[in-house]
Amino acid sequence: MKPVSNESSENYLETILVLSKRLPVVRSIDIATELDFSKPSVSVAMKNLREKKYIEVSDAGFITLTDSGMNIAKMILERHTLLSNWLVTLGVSPETAAEDACRMEHVISAESFAALKSHIQ
Repeated sequence: MKPVSNESSENYLETILVLSKRLPVVRSIDIATELDFSKPSVSVAMKNLREKKYIEVSDAGFITLTDSGMNIAKMILERHTLLSNWLVTLGVSPETAAEDACRMEHVISAESFAALKSHIQ
């Protein structure tokens, strides 16, 4: 399942999901702060995600994931969590594990991830 065209979009969707669990509402400034990106960069990305129907933005600027955006965000977050935790159990530092998992989560095939998940659990 690779419905989003690029890693950046997947990272934004994952970040929106993570922030939505932590904050009462998610705004572009929250995403910019979390990712340490400029507000204009986030604004362009949100326009792109909105056009692809992955997010909705209210008149007040509150960002929510659509069903398709939520499905992608959950998939990426699951990959990130499993890969990061697995690397830590192998002795990798939590910081390095999180960084590596962030890169791996976008390139691993569904087949390989399913096999790895089955093996780990």
